[in-house]
Amino acid sequence: MALAGAQGRLDIAVVGAGRVGPVVGAALRAAGHRVVGVAARSQDAAERVEALLPGVRWIPVVQAFAADLVVLAVPDDVLGPLVAESVPHVRAGQLVAHTSGLHGTAVLSPAAAAGALPLALHPAMTFTGTSLDLARLPGAAVAVTVSPVLLPIAEALVREWGATPVVVAEADRPLYHAALAHGANHLVTLVAQALAALRPVLHGSGEDDPAAAVLRPLLTAALDNALAAGDAALTGPVARGDAGTVARHLEVLRARADGATATTYAQLARAATDRALASGRLSPAVAQAVTAALQPGGEDTP
Repeated sequence: MALAGAQGRLDIAVVGAGRVGPVVGAALRAAGHRVVGVAARSQDAAERVEALLPGVRWIPVVQAFAADLVVLAVPDDVLGPLVAESVPHVRAGQLVAHTSGLHGTAVLSPAAAAGALPLALHPAMTFTGTSLDLARLPGAAVAVTVSPVLLPIAEALVREWGATPVVVAEADRPLYHAALAHGANHLVTLVAQALAALRPVLHGSGEDDPAAAVLRPLLTAALDNALAAGDAALTGPVARGDAGTVARHLEVLRARADGATATTYAQLARAATDRALASGRLSPAVAQAVTAALQPGGEDTP
């Protein structure tokens, strides 16, 4: 049984050739396990797989379930149907893990009913699908959702990636994943909008991307401060209650940037105002003035 073998080395199959699966496979291979194959609907990512798992062969999904541990690294919406289709090939006692952030082990229930040992292991990091990710795994957190009896195995596997296991309850997985997506994915959109707005006004700095050079130290400090102090790290015109400045920002963003950037600014400034009011950073009167500046026509706020 795979459960007994988990104390030693496992034969592992990876289902999914996106950015996550080959990296996880490479991390487990580096820990001494044997990756026996990669299964995917297409071989468009052959170059990625060969770079991360040289010499590992492509196999059908059916053959993946001959392994001791099957790692399902597929999109959230694909996972449930894939598990249902794979039930006839599941072997009793084998470990079946997925890397979805949204799902816990409930999505693996059909496989568990066939005798599989279900693990939900989600690395809380952004993947590039390259060897850079292997250097980022150490120290990264991995959300672990498993039954108590399987927790030692799940934690051992995560530590073999070089990562840190963090237990998340089944019912909490959607909120966990929403928080990560809101923080990481929307941060990318926010930064991309700031870069696009800043680039036209920077000239002659000698940098390949002067906007990135200007924003990098500012955003790095802001992120570090926010992680350390939360709302108390807020600076800028909202934190100061400078309604006129906020109105001027919206005016120039509407005139010289794209409309989506102005909309994002207004939405986030409104959220920041609400949180500053709730935490006592702003008085009700000042918060009302800032909120008024965020309304259509707010540019005329004195």
